[in-house]
Amino acid sequence: MLPPNVALWLVRAAEVYLAIGLLFATGFAFRWVNRIDRVAAHGTIPFRFLLLPGAALLWPLLLARVLQSVSGQPTERSAHRRPAP
Repeated sequence: MLPPNVALWLVRAAEVYLAIGLLFATGFAFRWVNRIDRVAAHGTIPFRFLLLPGAALLWPLLLARVLQSVSGQPTERSAHRRPAP
């Protein structure tokens, strides 16, 4: 069982994480998703609202993808794109 002060600290940390996530998710769903996926540029408003919960929870990963995409479209790295040995 957790001491109350540790539990309170964990709850506060989760609140801060989700608050940052919600702020990021609104900008991501309505603007920055176009940098990662060109097809999403044609997404409807309901589609963008569906992105909000996932973007709020996965905001550190998506932020890294958005910052990486500033330099250009990411290169696909699959077995089909690698040259034969």
